[in-house]
Amino acid sequence: MSCTSIILAIVTFSAILTLGDESSNTPPVPQPTPAPLLLVDQRLSVVFPVIQKFKNIITSDPLGVTKSWTGPDICKYKGFYCDNPPDNKTAIALASIDFNGFQLSAPSLDGFLDQLPDIGLFHANSNFFTGTISPNVAKLPYLYELDISNNLFSGSFPNAILGMNSLNFLDIRFNLFAGSVPPQLFTKDLDVLFLNNNHFMQRLPKKKKKSHIILLTLANNKFFGPIPRGIYKALSTVTEVLFLNNLLSGCLPYELGFLKEAVVFDAGNNRLTGPIPFSLGCLGKLEVLNFAGNLLHGMVPEVVCALGNLANLSLSDNYFIYVGPICRGLIRKGVLDLRKNCIPDLPFQRTVFKCAAFFAKPRHCPYMPTYGFLPCWLPHFNSPSPYNVLDLSSIRTSLKDKADYSRQPTAMPLPKEEPH
Repeated sequence: MSCTSIILAIVTFSAILTLGDESSNTPPVPQPTPAPLLLVDQRLSVVFPVIQKFKNIITSDPLGVTKSWTGPDICKYKGFYCDNPPDNKTAIALASIDFNGFQLSAPSLDGFLDQLPDIGLFHANSNFFTGTISPNVAKLPYLYELDISNNLFSGSFPNAILGMNSLNFLDIRFNLFAGSVPPQLFTKDLDVLFLNNNHFMQRLPKKKKKSHIILLTLANNKFFGPIPRGIYKALSTVTEVLFLNNLLSGCLPYELGFLKEAVVFDAGNNRLTGPIPFSLGCLGKLEVLNFAGNLLHGMVPEVVCALGNLANLSLSDNYFIYVGPICRGLIRKGVLDLRKNCIPDLPFQRTVFKCAAFFAKPRHCPYMPTYGFLPCWLPHFNSPSPYNVLDLSSIRTSLKDKADYSRQPTAMPLPKEEPH
């Protein structure tokens, strides 16, 4: 048999098998083509894939938030809000995001936040987002509120924030940021600046350029050095200042008395020393003043205790030696706390030995004459006070006599200062 005959036989046999198999004559069923998503605006078409990509990298969603992130109506996704963008009042755009308390986990916000061109507010408090903040956030033209507090962001301060000209609210507290904060941050036109509960370590900047900060929180970091004298220029509009639980040292500047709008000033648990300037008696709006847990000494100024709106004055755990009748009235009302000081006739004070050890060391503040000045007119308080300047040498002698060191059988070292 020739080769040609063999090939024809094989082809004929295959054709017979094919004709005998009816199922092979059934054409394949075409798969349905997915209907295109009909988004109400081109601006939403831009952010739709960005949202879906971010959804795919979320590693934990205990509240099931992302189940709503499906379909074309982005404006109904949980946590997403739409509005007319500033440059086109007839358009519809993704204007704000509120993830507060969603407990979402994701390795980064890069490729998400920085790719939302019309976003104005981004709030993501109390999640488990990590990583750093993309430099591209500086390109978002409308973002004016950024809250990424209570997450797990780390690294240095996100310098891209300095280039965000529209920003007036910044909250990055309760994260793992470390290092220093650029001084330019304190001169931006921010209304709210919350940096507390991170690992920032630096001196407070001495920049004197006026800012618009109303709420400033630097608490629970490692800021050190003195409170700068130019604070009254940089924070002339501030209503709340929280410096507590840092490493601030040095004497309180007289210029604190020019923070006319201050309602809360809290510098507790630092290493501040010296007397309280009388100028603080000019802060007529002040309601809360906390210097507890420092190394302050001298008298408690009556002019400060006479502030009409004062509801809480915390001066415990210092080394004050004198308190007048107005301040004593606040103690009886529960407004003033002076425990653990060196005031002889008050209960719950330090021991004589601890007070003597503190005053045995020379105490000096620069610009000492300013501590008795009042930069405002207050009836009954503008005449010179006999307590404006305190003679620490006489205090040391008096305390030493009370401790009666001369009767000790052997030389005895003075106790060390208590840690703060």
